[in-house]
Amino acid sequence: MTETKQLQPIEQPLKGEVYVPGDKSISHRAVIFASLARGRSKVEGFLTGEDCLRTVEAFRMMGVSIEQNGKELIIDSPGVDGFSEPSAPINFGNSGTTARLVAGVLASLPFFTTSFGDESLSRRPMDRVVMPLREMGAHIEGRDGARLLPLSFIGSRLRGITYQMPVKSAQVKSAILLAGVLGEGTTTIVEKAKTRDHTEQMLPRFGVDIFVRGNEISVTGGQTLSPADMKVPGDISSAAFFIAAAAIIPGSHVIIKDVGLNHTRTGFIDALRLMGAEINTEITRTVGGEPIGEVEVVHRKLHGTTIDGDIIPRLIDEIPILALVATQAGGETIIKDAAELRVKETDRVETTVNVLQKMGAYIIGKEDGMTIQGGASLKGASLDSMMDHRIGMMISIASMIAEGTSFLHNGSCIDISYPDFFADLENLVRSS
Repeated sequence: MTETKQLQPIEQPLKGEVYVPGDKSISHRAVIFASLARGRSKVEGFLTGEDCLRTVEAFRMMGVSIEQNGKELIIDSPGVDGFSEPSAPINFGNSGTTARLVAGVLASLPFFTTSFGDESLSRRPMDRVVMPLREMGAHIEGRDGARLLPLSFIGSRLRGITYQMPVKSAQVKSAILLAGVLGEGTTTIVEKAKTRDHTEQMLPRFGVDIFVRGNEISVTGGQTLSPADMKVPGDISSAAFFIAAAAIIPGSHVIIKDVGLNHTRTGFIDALRLMGAEINTEITRTVGGEPIGEVEVVHRKLHGTTIDGDIIPRLIDEIPILALVATQAGGETIIKDAAELRVKETDRVETTVNVLQKMGAYIIGKEDGMTIQGGASLKGASLDSMMDHRIGMMISIASMIAEGTSFLHNGSCIDISYPDFFADLENLVRSS
């Protein structure tokens, strides 16, 4: 049965400080790298959302001991050479990050595995990972020529390749790098534009030598990962919803604490600054190569702009909430070069356009983005997240400035990345 949450507009600005949950991308990678290393690692600040728990379960099924105490994980691993064949297919749920990154590991292991996902994940393209892994010598079969899950892996010794990335995807890049570390020879990746670089930042912490020069990344196979402790910063993609809310709700003043400020992830902040937002950032420390600090947002009048080019990979997950912000800015905003949105948890171009049109915004979808006319007076509506957590959170922020009641269907998907989202949002409202 579809659950429905009733959402009301607010009468006051947002005020106060908030700590967002651990970064999803870093949480996934911390579990993967620690599991590949022989010995004990500790991960603090782990995101306990459903997606990241799929990665935990995948490695438990291969013989890794992972104890969870709230947001802390203790990972005792026999090392990749001690992994055992899973006794059942591995369920990746809705997690595209798990499906793609772990594919680079499964293709390298000396046994047979099968992976599958939920209905949404089963529609998302996996050939972007399968094709380069096959070039490395992987034996992978699956639905529609291994373009779609389920996938089966007959593990084999992989060899290094030089790969020109046809898509701007940190998931694909990371899967190839993992396969390269576990394989033989040198693997080199050349990106079209810089994508999030958490893998490149974290691998050295686990004892892996990696060479980065501009958009070219190389690793040598046969390296052994060493255990390491990790502190996961707050997720800037989760913080984006509070940043957006403060930027469009008059009188708001919000500070997000202990959040990751990796340059490859802060495109949303840069985009809002282009629109006239007052956003101050301060890096207070660096942990494991990841800058951590705080973001202060003070409401200001915004204006439209054009968002395109190399900034797009740095804000790809934030485009739905960016589109909402654009509906409240003066003038026109154009978002382009974002065709990757169409192969996310949903077709996020179509879903974002449909949601905002239902609320009365003037927004037109394009093949690689959207055009938004600002100055919209949004109206409450009955809206479906389509089981996409970022769409669900965007709807929740939109309802705060809409006239009348909104109804969010399938809002439970927000637990994928932010289980305490509504409680934290309510605290900012109460603090005003």
